[in-house]
Amino acid sequence: FGVVLAVITSMVRFWTRLDISAFIKNQTNYSTFIDDNYVNPDFVTLTFPEEKRNLIYIFLESMEITYADCGSGGNFDVNVIPELTELVQQYESFGGTDTVVNGGYPMTGATWTAGAMFAQTSGLPLNLPIGNDDMYTQDTFLPKVVTLGDILEEAGYEQTLLIGSYALFSGRDKYFSQHGNYNICDYAYSVANGEIPEDYYVWWGYEDEKLFENAKKRLLELSSQDKPFNLTMLTADTHFEDGYYCDKCETEFGNDQYANVFACSSRQVYEFVKWIQAQDFYENTTIVISGDHLTMDSDFCNDVDSDYVRKVYTCYINAPCESETDEKREYTTFDNFPTTLASLGVKIEGERLGLGSNLFSSELTLAEQYGYEVMEQNVAQKSRLIDEIVEDVDVE
Repeated sequence: FGVVLAVITSMVRFWTRLDISAFIKNQTNYSTFIDDNYVNPDFVTLTFPEEKRNLIYIFLESMEITYADCGSGGNFDVNVIPELTELVQQYESFGGTDTVVNGGYPMTGATWTAGAMFAQTSGLPLNLPIGNDDMYTQDTFLPKVVTLGDILEEAGYEQTLLIGSYALFSGRDKYFSQHGNYNICDYAYSVANGEIPEDYYVWWGYEDEKLFENAKKRLLELSSQDKPFNLTMLTADTHFEDGYYCDKCETEFGNDQYANVFACSSRQVYEFVKWIQAQDFYENTTIVISGDHLTMDSDFCNDVDSDYVRKVYTCYINAPCESETDEKREYTTFDNFPTTLASLGVKIEGERLGLGSNLFSSELTLAEQYGYEVMEQNVAQKSRLIDEIVEDVDVE
């Protein structure tokens, strides 16, 4: 009896710790929240400027506003990302009149890299009937969804996905090639085209130092063409656990490798932005910098205050528009979808796309209307709309 009781007690603790009851509830209960609030881009008038602007979209692995110091809107004693903080203070993260960092809250379906990239470019959670990273097993990647890539392709953009890892992981190659006809320049591309030796492999493929150098070459090539371009990038050195300590990293945070890696990433992104700003094409180019999701590192944020809302880093640079409100915005990464289009000078009928609102407008976000907790509870539950979107996914 004692053994049976111990097993039952252990199971109860395990059940509670993983909140399995909530997970099961979410898989069986339907909410109409997504269905009621989703705005299909197919039924929205989008008006591009006569001279279309270029887009450089930089996804930063695990980059949070949390890593800034408390005085700057983060929650660390010492600012680990001072250069990224400076960019926010110079440009736009929708923090209102305060010169503090602000960012998007990642909802369920947007908390890992593929989900984050999907959410920020479609305004929807990647709630799948298969494993989060199993879309590589599929022939198609949710063809019923209209995304940023689809819209820009129709508008005549030349699009490139540049990453230092294998794009086939999580089906990212399928997503970007099927939604926007992106040219996929990943680790395998660099090997095949002699950009790195065949036997070169570190971390997830090649390090960010090489990524930024490759990005400069791509941008010079893209900017020499007659078409507007979209270069979308993803860094990797700041992936958990503890990141990749590259040749550019320093030891300003002693033995805290992860802090040193984030500090190095902050410097490299800043230097890359300054390089872009020195190029002729910059005048007609918008830069979007966004963390993909919160870090999954086991202990890096252990000392963060329990009441502090952790959000991904967000910064819009050189947009041809200004925020219509001086209020600090509460938003999710779904809002990046319409906001990115607005940052290209696109006029959006109704100021909403997907589950997102254009943050340059005064249109309330769903987070502002309902609050993060209510929104999270509903987005995590099943939806008739999501069922329709994923019905072609092969679960066998």
